[in-house]
This record gives sequence, structure tokens and C-alpha cells, in this order.
Amino acid sequence: MKKLTTSPFVFGALLFLGLTSCTASQIQQAVDGAIATQTGRGGPLTQNEVAMGLREALSQGITKGANQASQTDGFYKNSLIRIPFPADVQRVEKTLRSIGLGSEVDKFVMTLNRGAEDAAKSAVPIFISAIKQLTFSDVWNILRGEQDAATQFLKRTTTSQLTQAFRPVIKNSLDKVNATRYYTDLVNRYNKIPMVQKANPDLESYATQKAIDGLFILVAQEEANIRENPIARTTELLRRVFGSKG
Repeated sequence: MKKLTTSPFVFGALLFLGLTSCTASQIQQAVDGAIATQTGRGGPLTQNEVAMGLREALSQGITKGANQASQTDGFYKNSLIRIPFPADVQRVEKTLRSIGLGSEVDKFVMTLNRGAEDAAKSAVPIFISAIKQLTFSDVWNILRGEQDAATQFLKRTTTSQLTQAFRPVIKNSLDKVNATRYYTDLVNRYNKIPMVQKANPDLESYATQKAIDGLFILVAQEEANIRENPIARTTELLRRVFGSKG
């Protein structure tokens, strides 16, 4: 196995100093200089250890994020990811509230989020499968990238697959909590109001995209946490790969 010239100390320094604007040769020079003074820190990391460390960090973040999202009120009471009334038909919400149907609107929004919470339970295997496909080149680019580089990588490589796999789960979840029925009832009531523009958006597509977006927000938070917070590195491998100066 080819050895990386990056010790855990230097690996952490590269992450935390944010050397995203440096060239590969500049990074290598910084690494070589620091390694000359490094002793007693477990030796250099192998490419396999680095890749395993990043995969472990991503798996940890995704699992934690999905678990948070899948709890009762995981979406509904989290202002960052709470799914609101569809933006393109918010006129429906406004009109319905103005005629005394606010409680029905609130019930719909709650069940919409309950559907996303239920669907989030099945998201982890989809993300984990994508993480397993990371090449070492991907790993290196992520480590040299922005604080959410891993999350952005997953967005680029899995959004299409996630949407395809996630939509039936969302549909089942929405049906189970009657969100689709609530929405249909609300829109039908709205469409009966004279002189209004009729509304009939695709609720499943909307809820699917919002649920995926919410999960990515939580994953990005955990990615940043692991990069910045030593306490968040819960295994020896994570501490070696994401080791800080201390």
C-alpha cells in the first residue's frame, strides 16, 4: 500500500487552515516540511486509512442527520428543514386562512412534515451506498475543498438516484399520514372560491425534493462539526484522519 506523506497532525492542519486555494505542490511542500518534525503520532496514514476515515465520517454524519430527521418533529419543529406550504400555491394557504380554515392548513403542513420524517428512516442505505463508491481522488478533492465539500459531492452524485428511490417512500408516507388527502381537500376547497387561479401542483415531487434538501442540510452540519470539533470524532480512525494540532 502506497503511503501518504500526511501525518494525522498535518492532515488536520490542512483541513482546519482551509488550504483550498493552494496548488497540490504547495500542499505537498507544507506536508513534507511538517512531517520532518512529527514523531510519536502513529506514523503516516495510508491511502486506505484516509479513504476509510472520510467514509466513516460521512457515514456518521448521514446516520446522525437521518436519525434526527426521522424523529417525531424532526422536520416539523426544525426551522432549518421544516417543509412549508408549497411556495407556488401559497396563495391557497393565504386564502384558506382568510376564510377561517387555518387549522386545516396547519394540519396539512404538519402531516406533510410527518411524511418526510417517516421517509427519512429509509434514506441512510441510499447515502451509504454512494459513500462506498468514493475513489481516493474523490477523497482528496473533498479534503481540499470547502467545509461542505463532501455534502456537495453527494448532492452531485446521488440527487437523481435519491429522487428516484425516495419518491415512492414519500408517496407511501404521505398516504399513510393522509397528507395527500388533506392537500387535495384544501386545494379543492380553494378551487371552489370564485375568481381564484386554480391550483394543482405535484405534491409528491415537492415533498420529495424538500425532504432530500432537509437531509442534506443536516448532513452538511455534521460534516462541518466533524471537521471543526474534536469531540465529534468518536472513533480512533476519525481522530487520526481529522486530528487537530492538539
